[in-house]
Amino acid sequence: MLKKKLSKVFVLIGCLGSSVSLASDVWLLVDTEKLNMEVKKGEKTLAVLENIAIGRSGAGKKSHRGDDVTPLGNYRIGWINQKSSFRKFFGLTYPDVDHADEALKQGKIDLGTYEAIARAHTAGQIPPQNTELGGQIGIHGLGSANLAIHKTTNWTHGCIALTNEQIDLLSQWVEKGTLVTVK
Repeated sequence: MLKKKLSKVFVLIGCLGSSVSLASDVWLLVDTEKLNMEVKKGEKTLAVLENIAIGRSGAGKKSHRGDDVTPLGNYRIGWINQKSSFRKFFGLTYPDVDHADEALKQGKIDLGTYEAIARAHTAGQIPPQNTELGGQIGIHGLGSANLAIHKTTNWTHGCIALTNEQIDLLSQWVEKGTLVTVK
């Protein structure tokens, strides 16, 4: 119980202590059932991007690297790759402390890995991306992938995929530190 309370404190401190500008007030709401993404400023919706794709195994509790699940939760944009093979890639700060806490309890990760994830969040940094929990989860475009497949299938390994036009549009609002809620 104490560890869970400390986890939430680490996340709060990490968000407050981060060197990221949060003044824009823009955040993203990803609806994995409706397969859309809302760009929001406070409670006002600025844009809705429809027909997004998620992980091949749907959305839910990501249990391990390679499970093709899009993890639910609250994340920040941790890094931006403007020259990704998927056109653009906005990396999420997954895994978060709650995922690490649960994985530690289940014996999926050791205490050192848990502490590395917690330290990264406390410092407003990107958590380790090579743990048993997986990593490299983000929002990206298609690059040269097949648009027809994108329109009919959830095809990613856990990421949130948009068309190239949608990812270009999203670029005007997203910066390092932008909040992303995946529900």
